[in-house]
Amino acid sequence: MSRECAQLLPRVCAALADPRQPGSDDTCLEKLLDWLRDLTELEPTLNVVRDNPCLTEFFTSVLALPEPSPSILSFTLRLAGLLAASEDCFQHLQQENLLFRLFGSGGMLNRAVWEDASVRSGWVEGVHSMMHHQPALRFLCNGGGIDVIFTLQGDPSLFVASAASQLLVHMLTLSVESETTTPLSEKDCDWPACAQMIIKHIEDSLQSGCASHINQSLKLLTSLFGSCRATWTEVLWLRIAKQVESFLIEDSVQTRHMLANLLLNMSRSPVFCDTEGSFWALVTSALEHLTPVQAGPLAVGILSLHKCPQDVRIQAMTVLLQPMDCILRAASQPLEYAGLLDESVSDPSTVESLLSSKSSCASLLCQTLAHLEKLLSLIHLPVDLPYTSLLRSFVTILQFCSGLLIPATPLGSKISQILIGCGRVQKSALDALAALSERKGELILALYFRSLFDILLVYLESPNTSPTVSITLKKKLLWLGLSPFMSIQTCHLAFTDVFLVLQKRLCSPCWEVRDSSLEFLTSLIKSMRDQDEFRESLLSSEVPKLTENLLEDPESYVRASAVTAVGHLTFITYSLPESAVAGNQYNKELQDILSTDPESFPRRAVISIFTKWLKQGCTGQVEDTEQFVSRAIQTVERDLDWEVRIGGLELVEVFCVQALCRVGLPKCPYAPASSAVTSSIQQNESLQIFCRAKLFKFLFWSLCDYDKPVGQKACDILLVLRASLSPSSMLKDCQGAGDLSAGRGIPWLQRTLRQGSLAQNFPTDAGNGVDFEDPESMMLALGTIDLEELHDELNKSSDHVEKSPQSLLEDILATVGTIDENEADCY
Repeated sequence: MSRECAQLLPRVCAALADPRQPGSDDTCLEKLLDWLRDLTELEPTLNVVRDNPCLTEFFTSVLALPEPSPSILSFTLRLAGLLAASEDCFQHLQQENLLFRLFGSGGMLNRAVWEDASVRSGWVEGVHSMMHHQPALRFLCNGGGIDVIFTLQGDPSLFVASAASQLLVHMLTLSVESETTTPLSEKDCDWPACAQMIIKHIEDSLQSGCASHINQSLKLLTSLFGSCRATWTEVLWLRIAKQVESFLIEDSVQTRHMLANLLLNMSRSPVFCDTEGSFWALVTSALEHLTPVQAGPLAVGILSLHKCPQDVRIQAMTVLLQPMDCILRAASQPLEYAGLLDESVSDPSTVESLLSSKSSCASLLCQTLAHLEKLLSLIHLPVDLPYTSLLRSFVTILQFCSGLLIPATPLGSKISQILIGCGRVQKSALDALAALSERKGELILALYFRSLFDILLVYLESPNTSPTVSITLKKKLLWLGLSPFMSIQTCHLAFTDVFLVLQKRLCSPCWEVRDSSLEFLTSLIKSMRDQDEFRESLLSSEVPKLTENLLEDPESYVRASAVTAVGHLTFITYSLPESAVAGNQYNKELQDILSTDPESFPRRAVISIFTKWLKQGCTGQVEDTEQFVSRAIQTVERDLDWEVRIGGLELVEVFCVQALCRVGLPKCPYAPASSAVTSSIQQNESLQIFCRAKLFKFLFWSLCDYDKPVGQKACDILLVLRASLSPSSMLKDCQGAGDLSAGRGIPWLQRTLRQGSLAQNFPTDAGNGVDFEDPESMMLALGTIDLEELHDELNKSSDHVEKSPQSLLEDILATVGTIDENEADCY
C-alpha cells in the first residue's frame, strides 16, 4: 500500500463510521472493496489488518452506531468476510470478538436494519467470502448462522435467496471435501457435522409437502450437481432419489417443472452419465410424465449428450418430434403422410390439446422449433434426425402462418386459425429452416424449393408481416436465391416476382416498410450482384429509379438506407457502358446529401458509401479520385457529427494506402524498402498527391477535435504516413540545401496541437506560416512534430488518474464529507 493511501485510509474509515453520515455512494464502496480485495491478494491479509488498525476500529465503530446506514453496514459485512477468508486473520478478528457481533445470532440479525435487503445480501456475501477453512464452518454451524441461511433460502429478495442457496452448496462441498478422508456411505455418522445439517435440511424440505420448501431444495441440488462432479454426490443422490422420483407421480405437488433442470445437470456429470442404473430410468420416467413444455429442455439437453443410453435418446427424440408430427397429421388426410413417428411413447392427445388451444399453441411450437434449431446448429450432432420430414413440418407451419394451407382435419382448422399471421412462430420456423439448410440444404431444397420461395414471397408481400420476420426473411430469400437448383429461367422469373413486390413496398406509406425494403435490396445486391440474371432483372425493373427517389424521403432513416442501396447499385452499373453518366449522377446526389442533409444518419451513410466506392475502385481515374476525396473531406471537416468526421478519416486512410501502393511505397513501415533514389522520388510523388488532395489540413485539424476518437484516428494515420514517407531522411536533404523557409510556423503548429481540443483559431491557410498544401512544409511537420507524444496523450484514458486508489479514497472522503448535495464524481 502506498504511503498516500495508508494516510488516507484511516480518514476514510472514520468518515464512513461517522454517525452524522447518512450513507455513501454504493459505487464508491464497491470500488473500495475491490481495491482491498486486490490488496489482500498481494499482501498477507493479517499484515494488512495489523498495519492498518483503522480497519478493526471501523468495525467497532459501525457496530456501536445505534442506526447504521444499510449501505455502510452491508459494506462492513462484506469487508469483514473478505478479511476473514484468511484463517489467521479469521482468528485475529475472532479474538477481537468482531465476527460474532457481525455474523452471529447476537449481531445484526436482531436489529431493525436487518429488514433491509442490502444488509441481508451483505451478510450472505460476507459469510460466503470467509468460507475457505474449517474454523469458519464450525463458527457458522455452532453459532446458529446456518439456520439463518436456511431461512434466507426463502427470502422475498430473489438475489438474497439465490445467494443463500449458492452459499449452502459451497458450504456442503467445503465440509465434505475438507473434513472427509474415507469414502462416504448413506449413514449419517460418516458425514461431517456441517454436511449432516445441510443434508438433513434438504431431506426435511423434500418431505415437507410444502411446494416452496421443496423448490428451494431442488434448486440447491440442481446447483450442486451442476458444479460438483465428485463421487460423493452419487451417495447423496441415493439418499433422496426415491423422494424426488415421487414428485413425477404426485400431481398435487407443483414442483415437477424443477425436475428437468435437476436431471439435466445430473446427466452432464460423469458420476451419473456413466452409469446404467436407476438414474437413466428416472430420466425416461421424467420424459414420459412431464408436460411437453416441461420436458422440452430436458429432451434437447439429452440429445446433445454424447454419452446416453439409446432408449433414453429415442424417448427424448420423441418428445421433440411429437409437436411436429402432430402438425403434419393435422394438415393432411390421414393416409397422405405417415408423420414423423411410427408410434408415440407418450399420449399424443396431450400435444393435440396444447396445439388446439390459443393460449398454448404458439408457445409450444416456438419452444420446440427453438430446440430443434439448437440441435441442428450443433457441429457434432450425436443423433440422426429425420431431416426430410422435419423440413416438411417446417414448411407446413409456414403455410399455416401464411394462410396458404387448406387443412384437411378439424385439428388442422383450429391450428390454422391460431397461427395465421403469428409473427413469433413464423420467425421460429424460419430460424429452424435456416439451421436445417446449413446442415442438409442441397438435398432438401431440391424437393421443396418452389414451395418455400412462394411462402417467403407471400410474407414479403404482406403488409402485416412483423418487422422481426421481415429481417429474418432477408436472410432466407438470399439463401434461396443462391440455390443451385434454380434454372436461368426460374431465376429470372423468381427475381421478377421479388422486384414486383419490392416496387410496391418502396412506395408504401409506412416508412418502416420503405426502410426495411431498402435494407433488403441492399442485402440482395451484396449477395447476388455477380449473377447475370439478377442484374438483368434488377435493372429492367423500376426498383433503381424508386430507390433513387427515396434519397429525398422525408424520413431520415429511409434516406440513409436509400444512400446505402444507391451506393451498392453503383457496383452493378459501374461496369455498364452508361456507367459514367449514372455514376456521376449518383456521386453528385450523395455529395449534396453529405453537405446539406439536416440529419446525421444519411450523412454517415454517404461517407461510408464513399469509402466503399474507393475500396472497390469505383471513383474513376487517379485525378478524379484525388478530387473526389478532396471534395468529400472538405465537406466532412465542417460536419458537426463526430461519426461523420471519423468516416472522413477512414476515407483518407484508404486513399493513403492506395496512393502509397500505387507509387510503389509499402503501406507497412516494416516492409523492405527500395533503393534510396527511387524511394525519394516515390516519397515526393506521394507527398504531392496528399497535398493536392488537401489531406494534411484535415488530418492536423482532426488532431484537435473535441471528440477524442477523431483525434486518435488522425494521429494513427499520420504515424503511418511518417513511417512510410521517411521524413527524417528527407529533412536532411532539405537542411543540407539550406532551404528552411518551409519550416516557418511549424513550432507554432506543434504548440497548437499540444493544446488539443482547447486550441483556438486553428490555421486554415498560410496566415500562421503553415502551408498545408506545400510538400516541404508537410515533410518538415511530419519530421519534427512529436506525434508519439500526441498519440500517448490521446490514447491515455481519461480516468487514468481518477481510478487510482488514492483518488478513490479522496472521492469517498469528498462524498461522505458532504452531508447536503453530493457533488463528487464517483463514476
